[in-house]
Amino acid sequence: ARPFAGWVSDACQRLFDEFAAGHAIIPEQPASRMISLLCPNGAVALYADQTEALMNQKARSLHDRSLVVDYHVCLPEENQARYFEELFRYQAAGVDWIFVNVADATMPLEMLVRRAAELRRWIALNPQRCMLVGRVGDAQVAQETGRLGISFDVEGGFSLGRDIAVVQLLYDIGVRWMLMVYNSANEIGFGVHDAQDHGLTPFGYEVIAEMDRVGMVKDCSHTGYRTARDVIDASSCPVTLSHSNALTLRNHPRNVPDDLIKACAATGGVIGVCGVGLFLNDTNDVSTEAVLRHIDYVSDLVGPEHVGIGSDYCDFDPEWLARQLTSNVGNWPEGYGYGSAMRFMAPEQFPEITEGLLRRRYSDAAVQGILGGNFRRVASAVWK
Repeated sequence: ARPFAGWVSDACQRLFDEFAAGHAIIPEQPASRMISLLCPNGAVALYADQTEALMNQKARSLHDRSLVVDYHVCLPEENQARYFEELFRYQAAGVDWIFVNVADATMPLEMLVRRAAELRRWIALNPQRCMLVGRVGDAQVAQETGRLGISFDVEGGFSLGRDIAVVQLLYDIGVRWMLMVYNSANEIGFGVHDAQDHGLTPFGYEVIAEMDRVGMVKDCSHTGYRTARDVIDASSCPVTLSHSNALTLRNHPRNVPDDLIKACAATGGVIGVCGVGLFLNDTNDVSTEAVLRHIDYVSDLVGPEHVGIGSDYCDFDPEWLARQLTSNVGNWPEGYGYGSAMRFMAPEQFPEITEGLLRRRYSDAAVQGILGGNFRRVASAVWK
């Protein structure tokens, strides 16, 4: 259909036709500015509205077709079952697969297992709404059947103690990635808030080999830079930075330097851009544009095939979170911005990310990779 034939120039009509067919390059400038160069004044507003509508339609369609993943979601440790229903906020936002944290920092093994058991039982009691993703193919099943796919992650190897056999146990209960050190040293290595980082310990090297054997992804967010480099150097398969941003854009120890981003990508791994305002910028801005800024930076540095999203959404219970962050200065030291003022990108922002990527001229394939395809690739390469 040519709804504006006779109203506008042939050049403007061709632009509209190409955009409608999905061939036109999406402008970085507002549509009305570009179209005004081609169209008579009387049609500019009409064309701008049509172009905006087509953009929204294209973004919705691509979002719906994509496997959308949030690689890191954090439920409160206290009374976590109260918040299980809130996980469906992700599904409402078109997210198909989430990784839920079942332990971090200094949580003992018994509490980890109890939390995982409680979550597994809830999933089993709601088979029409969600499902446990233990194999890579399960994620597609969840997407195709309209259910929320759920896998588990663990932040830090504290719960292992010095027992290498626990790695297999964690995998068996549904943990599919584990970061090595959560901010402060454990038996594996050192964290980003340790005064010194001496790298992986001898036991840490054993853990690396065992994770490769059982098929668990090794992750280096929160992990000291030298320890993270040792992990990457010792790995025989892709490594991830599940929820870390670019240190170049925001100088905070939780973010990672360019050389570590490149090293992670060189393994075939993925950097999950994090939606925590403290790690996005110095103004605590959690807008979609703030998130896209880090996606752009990492994509330019190592390619969009090595970028994903690990939102690190922890805002289910702000009061609990504030108490947690201020009660343990060993894990969250003073002077780094941790506390009640922290803000988080919301699950509802995922569709905005899709639209923002298209406006930035990312290809459909690149967008689908960033939304979740890249993390699926890592799972396919590592899980057993």
